[in-house]
Amino acid sequence: MELGGYANKIAWVDLSAGKVEFKPIAEDDARKYIGGRGLGVKYVFDNGPTVDAISPDNILCFMNGPLTGSEANMSGRMAIVTKSPLTGTVTDSHHGGWSAARLRWAGFDGLVFKGKSAKPVYAYIHDDKIELLDASEVWGKGVHDTVKHFKEKYGEKDLTVITIGQAGENLVKYACWVNENDRASGRGGTGCVGGSKMLKAIVIKAKKKIVKAANRDQWKDAHKTALAMIMDERVVTSPRKGGLSVYGTNVLMNMTNVIGGLPAMNSQQTAYEHAEKISGEYVNDNILVDNPTCHACPVACKKEVEIKDGPYAGLRMESVEYEPAWSVGANCGNSDIRVVAKMIDCANDYGFDAIEVGHPLSVWMEASEKGYTNGSGKIDWGDGAKMVEAAEMIAFRKGFGDVLANGANAVAAHFGHPELAMTVKGQGVPAYDPRGIKGMGIGYATSNRGACHLRGYTPAAEVVGNVLGPTTVTDPLEWKGKGELIMIFQNVHTVTDCLDLCKFATFAESMDAFAAQYSAMVGVEATAGDLLKVGERVYNLERHINNLNGFREGSDTLPDRFTKEPSTMGGSKGHVCELDDMLVEYYEKRGWVNGVVPESKLKELEII
Repeated sequence: MELGGYANKIAWVDLSAGKVEFKPIAEDDARKYIGGRGLGVKYVFDNGPTVDAISPDNILCFMNGPLTGSEANMSGRMAIVTKSPLTGTVTDSHHGGWSAARLRWAGFDGLVFKGKSAKPVYAYIHDDKIELLDASEVWGKGVHDTVKHFKEKYGEKDLTVITIGQAGENLVKYACWVNENDRASGRGGTGCVGGSKMLKAIVIKAKKKIVKAANRDQWKDAHKTALAMIMDERVVTSPRKGGLSVYGTNVLMNMTNVIGGLPAMNSQQTAYEHAEKISGEYVNDNILVDNPTCHACPVACKKEVEIKDGPYAGLRMESVEYEPAWSVGANCGNSDIRVVAKMIDCANDYGFDAIEVGHPLSVWMEASEKGYTNGSGKIDWGDGAKMVEAAEMIAFRKGFGDVLANGANAVAAHFGHPELAMTVKGQGVPAYDPRGIKGMGIGYATSNRGACHLRGYTPAAEVVGNVLGPTTVTDPLEWKGKGELIMIFQNVHTVTDCLDLCKFATFAESMDAFAAQYSAMVGVEATAGDLLKVGERVYNLERHINNLNGFREGSDTLPDRFTKEPSTMGGSKGHVCELDDMLVEYYEKRGWVNGVVPESKLKELEII
């Protein structure tokens, strides 16, 4: 392949046979799908999109982009792509830290696993090589002990460990892969797929070896321009000055609460009276101890905390981010920041999605409140001790934890009240109420991996108001125009996931800046429009895969709570989410027929 930036080497690992084959990236695939999420989705499609998620036939892809391991701002992201056991859709989930850069420095653009090992194994990557080794010593261990084991075995220097915990081993449907103790590819159950394959960990040993651009002079200018955008004191990414840098993602807790966009008590409310006690500002003032960061990132949005008193005194962990803090906080009626930190640490150690876990718990809490539990035991809103106990039950599928481990839909069905599950395509909604932030309503419904804020982050325009320039600032309570807005955001964020860059880069950098960096790195001129066409192509391929798996007309829905029960609180009082109206606009802009990609669109985008 002639394109720069790539190692041009993918390791295809047959776990059933214990064999590894190295293959280059087809240049046509690289040009049409770039890398990261896009290339992983293409491989899932080529593998056979209708395979069962936890069968040996499913593939599990760990993918980099062409900017990975370079000087590009916020380029420390890795995409894990597979078929989801939670939703049945194609899914991709990304984590930060240094694993992506080290995988590239070790000589790989990606790893693709298929089959199932007869015994627990881990992949050891070093010096352009990959070895499959016995993981029996760490099977049964949590993430933190597994990381510690491999650091003792291989030394801490230049080492990254990506691993599943007991949740992945026990096939919790929202189990995840965790990188460097606390940075998770959380959503979609990628860790469950790893557990089904008996794959415990990916261990990477690689010295820093910055990837050089094909056009070095052009790169210097592109990188300088992009860095200036990130550092601009007027934007939230500005190091040690912008809200994202100072307070982390949890700067959003108070902001969404004020406008009536913070779902609480399993979305029965659109604001939470104790939101301030679990906010980024509260964390900063009371328990913050450090500000770690990821490869090539000056923003440092991660917030390391230490609990000073109570039953979890001495706990030091990273990080009390907005989505997890909401999930096990406001969503569960819990205002104790110590419990929030402990629950997130449990999620990171057992290896399950810290956003998803709050959903089966809050369904259980609402069912308890309304007398629906049918002898299954009760849990009160905000019962921190029982929440922490439930975390262990979930990871090991003990008692009622066996039901909780299958997600909110399973819990709601168990109680005979499916309406209690705040999910889309089986995945729990994140921390934005569609009655107060309308763009998120259409975003959740049309997300290809189930309810998700990161497929198209309209709160950047509706709440933060700082992405892509001031022309995108929009009223969060207005539904008109949101169909087109979410399509644009979905295409933009698909591009950054293919490159693979942190979503927060879009809070400051323009598509022209991304195109300039991509062009310099690979040595082929590409415009913002060219990249957006890639984003559109990947999003349509994902939708096509889902269509083939039965997600067709009528699949883009929201829970009735958001469309039929008006908000009674905050700035959104009296509002519902006008999903049907937004879908008409969205499908027209996408060129889809009631959520289905027509063959003509697939041909237009050169997918088939």
